[in-house]
Amino acid sequence: MADLTPNSSFSLTIRFQVPNRPGMLASVIQAISSEGGNIGQIDLIEQTRDISMRDITVDAASTEHAETIVQAVKALPDIKVLDIYDRTFTLHKGGKISVQSKMPLRGQADLAMAYTPGVGRVCRAIAEEPDRVYELTIKHNTIAIVTDGSAVLGLGNLGAEASMPVMEGKAMLFKEFGGLDAFPICLATQSTDEIVETVKRIAPVFGGVNLEDIAAPRCFEIEERLQKELNIPVFHDDQHGTAIVTLAALTNALKLVEKSIFDARIVINGAGAAGVAIAKLLQKDGAGSIVMCDSKGILSTTRTDLNDQKLAFAIAQGGSLVDAMKGADVFLGVSAPGVVTPEMVRSMAAEPIVFAMANPIPEIQPEYVRDDVAVMATGRSDYPNQINNVLAFPGLFRGALDCRASTLTTNMYLQAALAIASLVNPDELHREHIIPSVFDGRVALAVAAAVQKAAREDGVAHA
Repeated sequence: MADLTPNSSFSLTIRFQVPNRPGMLASVIQAISSEGGNIGQIDLIEQTRDISMRDITVDAASTEHAETIVQAVKALPDIKVLDIYDRTFTLHKGGKISVQSKMPLRGQADLAMAYTPGVGRVCRAIAEEPDRVYELTIKHNTIAIVTDGSAVLGLGNLGAEASMPVMEGKAMLFKEFGGLDAFPICLATQSTDEIVETVKRIAPVFGGVNLEDIAAPRCFEIEERLQKELNIPVFHDDQHGTAIVTLAALTNALKLVEKSIFDARIVINGAGAAGVAIAKLLQKDGAGSIVMCDSKGILSTTRTDLNDQKLAFAIAQGGSLVDAMKGADVFLGVSAPGVVTPEMVRSMAAEPIVFAMANPIPEIQPEYVRDDVAVMATGRSDYPNQINNVLAFPGLFRGALDCRASTLTTNMYLQAALAIASLVNPDELHREHIIPSVFDGRVALAVAAAVQKAAREDGVAHA
């Protein structure tokens, strides 16, 4: 494997003390640089005639890399390392979100309206006209982020408590990018029936449900049942968020190589939640040739180990991922690190498109095939063309809640994807810019508008 790029996921601050004489700071910088650390901000904390105390921020590529950097600094003569702060852990201390009141309680009159006895009138109004819950409570703008902790990022079954940092982060993204209030609901059960029943019981509070980090194939049944049994949007982001952003990026990548989704031969490696959802959405957009693979190779009709979701994409052709990629126009990876070799990429059709989206280490690192691909995308923020779900879910829920959609449809996902793709103007489109930045303020607005329009077309909007 090539060395990964240092990034802020493994960022630390080293506080050190040196004799106050020329060259001492330079020796620290040299030690960090020699170990491949990416130096950021340097702050002077204290200085006397004898000593200088500084903080230096460094990005590393892994926990092990960070430790190597620290040891290199500690090994320097006359350098005293006083403290080491892991900036990621520091950011999470005490949690990343809070609940705040929208208005102050400045006196007895405010209290009488916000709580008893005035609140009783509002309760009766909702009891008489249940739809007023959207007008008179937080329901109209609130999302439940529900997980059982069974598939946390790429880390596996870590459980409810360990999933909380991810869910808090997701709540931040909902607020920052969609103006939505979201709250983590981390369940101490991995029973499908118990999860469905729990979400149904808490649903009155929320305008929508975002299912997150629930393992396949259980996630398929949970989403399907909740969509049928609730009258609010239910969205499994690992499936549909990934599919929406993948289609958006692929739409523009195909424009660059002047190929059509109808004719392109597409290989998807990974037949879990994301892979199946991507395949379904590509079909909705007209994809004519999809070959799906899992860890055992091509999903073939001759195999007897396929569940219903995989069986729906089974084809007559058998073989391995190596066989599938020969002559393919597009490779979409939502699988595992390092499963694709440069030789496999070179076996693809002319001007191949490769989306290696496994995180944190992609199916093949871009450095290995830079000159062999027309377009390359990953799930990482330190390479061009990041396939990031934050481009989809805030705007999708913003649009769905604003029109009070009772469910989400495939057409809504399709229109969201096309809206994202449309934000890259033809004159801006190139091999390292096929999708807008997550910080592009137009994205959530464009997605929300497209989703509302699709909801009305599909007859699921109620406002």
